[in-house]
Amino acid sequence: MQERDRALRLGIPLYGSDPSLFYLGGKSGGRQVFEKAGASYPIGLEDLRSMDEVRAAITEMRSRKPSMRKAMVKLNDGISGEGNALIDLEGLPSPTDMAHATALEERIQSMVYEASSVNFEIFSRGMEAMGGIVEERIEGRDFLSPSVQMRISPLGEVEILSTHDQLLGGPSGGSFLGSKFPADPGYGPLIASEAAKIGERLAELGALGRFAVDFVVVRGDNDQWESYAIEINLRLGGTTHPFQILQFLTEGRFYPEDGVFRAPSGKEKFYVASDHLESTFYRAFSPNDLFDICIRHGLHFEQAKQTGVLLHMLPTVGENGRFGVVAVGDTPQEAEEFYERIQAVVHEEAKRACTPPPLPKP
Repeated sequence: MQERDRALRLGIPLYGSDPSLFYLGGKSGGRQVFEKAGASYPIGLEDLRSMDEVRAAITEMRSRKPSMRKAMVKLNDGISGEGNALIDLEGLPSPTDMAHATALEERIQSMVYEASSVNFEIFSRGMEAMGGIVEERIEGRDFLSPSVQMRISPLGEVEILSTHDQLLGGPSGGSFLGSKFPADPGYGPLIASEAAKIGERLAELGALGRFAVDFVVVRGDNDQWESYAIEINLRLGGTTHPFQILQFLTEGRFYPEDGVFRAPSGKEKFYVASDHLESTFYRAFSPNDLFDICIRHGLHFEQAKQTGVLLHMLPTVGENGRFGVVAVGDTPQEAEEFYERIQAVVHEEAKRACTPPPLPKP
């Protein structure tokens, strides 16, 4: 809000959405956009303001779809999976059964929180303060969670920038840890097409700048991929900077119709990226130490080949034992190999650095 007001006073254009539209990036606002855009998204209810409304919403959802096995409760402004909780619904009595309310309450009281610091009381207060949604936890064969990155120009034009497969972790598998680029070609064009609908709707509402849409995909009974939009990130996100790094290093571009990124040489490029390479052992390193390890093991990015590892977030390594990496290859397998090797060699060097040498023999 302050940034917008200052830009208006100075007469300087701000390439981003007006704060009045930020609700579109919340869980409830996102579901409303999905509906108006005609995109596929999970069954659920939004604009909930208490755990009593959550209980009523789950009861209604089970009446509409008795086969639903799990539900996700999400706070509107949760980030990177925090603010999410998973409820197991399997084996519950029918919503028309008198025992349903008691059985459901037991499941809600024992729901699994994505953030380890959260309990029922904290989550309930969050629901009352910011509101939230309940929706079906999509399950199925080959479950994956890709995303599509886009931007809306000042002229209202929607551009697809990239697709990613997200690397997720946490108790319910909802915490963002990193990404693989591009998304699998089996469903990359599908999610790009669905995201384009959502982008057009956001443009109609006046959104501007970079944003991303998260999906889940599963294989249906006919072995075809099915996609479900689950969240809008109306901001720069964890997939923004790795992609910009690749663009800067290669001067290439993404071709959404094919789902591939090509350098000027015509070679396709792939990467695996993470901001979460961390261990207490890594506190033994300075940024220069990590550069040295990368070079000694032949993993550094070589401009001639346009492959290798680029390190970032290095100032945090000495204090938090954490840094980021973008591992670029000419094939998905090569990118994965660079990513696995840098993790292995850094961990091995860290253990060696933290192991006291043996005392000299008398």
